[in-house]
Amino acid sequence: MHLALYLPLLLPVLAGASAGPLARRLEPRLATWLLTVAGLALAMSGTVVLGLLALAGLVRVPLISGRVGYSPEVIAHEDPAAWPAAVAGAVLLVLAASATVRFTARRAGALWAAALDAACLPGRDTVLVIDDRHADAYTVPGLPGRIVISHGMLDALDPVGHDIILAHEKAHLDHHHYAFVTLAQLSAAANPLLRPLASAVVFTVERWADEDAAHSTGDRRVVAETVARAAVATKRTRAPRLPDTALGLLGRRPAPGVVPRRVAALLGPAPRSPAHLLLAAGVLVALSVACALEAAHDFHEFLELAHVG
Repeated sequence: MHLALYLPLLLPVLAGASAGPLARRLEPRLATWLLTVAGLALAMSGTVVLGLLALAGLVRVPLISGRVGYSPEVIAHEDPAAWPAAVAGAVLLVLAASATVRFTARRAGALWAAALDAACLPGRDTVLVIDDRHADAYTVPGLPGRIVISHGMLDALDPVGHDIILAHEKAHLDHHHYAFVTLAQLSAAANPLLRPLASAVVFTVERWADEDAAHSTGDRRVVAETVARAAVATKRTRAPRLPDTALGLLGRRPAPGVVPRRVAALLGPAPRSPAHLLLAAGVLVALSVACALEAAHDFHEFLELAHVG
């Protein structure tokens, strides 16, 4: 049981290190789905393992094992987890659960506020142009969601650039990119080792929207130039912080180097998805899930063996 028990706790390190290369090399739509699902699977596998470690520690307490009908002698002999590992697992499980609950509450509140904001924005059209000199363009999720573009952004770009912004933001809205980002960040809240993966999803949804804009306009170079111009305009006008749930042409507070990577990707050929990368990612996720299930099965058998009467 020991290998199956601890491997899901180690695999997120490899996943975090692989997230950036996968985000850059895979087709953005596929990369977003793959990284989001992988993050959820790895986070759940790790949480299951932490729970097993915590339970292994609990059943070794004589007072608890006696009350639930387990043999202390069998438990001591089988020893499914050492005391330090069991205690560490219990502490990490509490921390992970607490972080997950806090994140879920904050994000649920933010999404509810965004839905109210979208409903209360003036007009009925999907696109709202606001009278603001700051260069802004972002999507507010809701029922329905809205696209907000400032006069500052429109003034910084030509009419072709306006179409590209609309295509980019429409992709965010139509494909519910906020949901992918939320789920990836939820995984990272449960397991901080997955934070690089969550950051990669923020990047891939922007790349997904870039590729949609390139497909609608038919010119990848023009889209790249628009992304670069929008970045310069936003930096020059020092646009205020976007809403927590907003996804925009530049992303919310993009990390250094994100915009140049997006521009470089658009100036290159259309992205493909190498089969060997997909296979490697799939094997990693499947291995983590299989190990967690195997550990749970072994722990169940251990409890059955230790049960008295």
